[in-house]
Amino acid sequence: MSAKTRLDKGTLIGLLLAAGGLCGGLLLEGGSLREITQPTAAMIVFGGTIGATMVGQPFGVFLGACKQLFKVLVEVHTDPQKAIDQILNFAGKARKNGIVSLEKEVLAIDDPFLKKAMMLAVDGTEPQEIRRMMELEITLEESRRDAETKVLEAAGGYAPTVGIIGAVMGLIQVMKHLENIEEVGKGIANLILLPAAAKIKAKAHAQQRIAELTLEGVIGISEGLNPKLIQGKLEAYTDQRPSTRVKGAANSSSRG
Repeated sequence: MSAKTRLDKGTLIGLLLAAGGLCGGLLLEGGSLREITQPTAAMIVFGGTIGATMVGQPFGVFLGACKQLFKVLVEVHTDPQKAIDQILNFAGKARKNGIVSLEKEVLAIDDPFLKKAMMLAVDGTEPQEIRRMMELEITLEESRRDAETKVLEAAGGYAPTVGIIGAVMGLIQVMKHLENIEEVGKGIANLILLPAAAKIKAKAHAQQRIAELTLEGVIGISEGLNPKLIQGKLEAYTDQRPSTRVKGAANSSSRG
């Protein structure tokens, strides 16, 4: 499965537009950029938010969320059609020479999900058992991503509260014309944390769709289906409708 890593232009442009809009609006109202770049405010809001989030989340999940946050600016694009072509290539060879003939090629597969599923198929694992094992892997990966996005969503909720605490501590005077540090917290939540959580979810759904496509293809190969029949099934995953996993979808006894 071919995957390309590149800068996520949508995230970068969105951040620039959001920051530009806020700064531009402030300047049009006669304000100064120094009013929103106070280091004390950043220390209170960032430090307090990160600390509160670490207290409320398991450390391993917190670290995973931090890694995903850094990946928001990077887009890993996997072409579903290339994944289909690779699976159909395996299906044709398995149909002609037997699935065991794919053993050496399977060892050279880069994608870990496809490699594991194909190894199970080559080893003669029953299709339903392959489905059960790989669907469990999809579910566990989905759970990990959900837990990591909840960390960012929680941080977005803590930020305004930390801002209020800062105001109570008398930091309004340090902020000069910034009347309420709560607005800083809300800005951080709205511009970084919550949108990042949404972007991580969107990327996770896209990867889940590819995993489901891959699983259906491997099940078809394991069942000895005609490559054209497998192709018909997999092409349904190339549209833009939301992904809906149907367990046992490949439980077909048809043979080409």
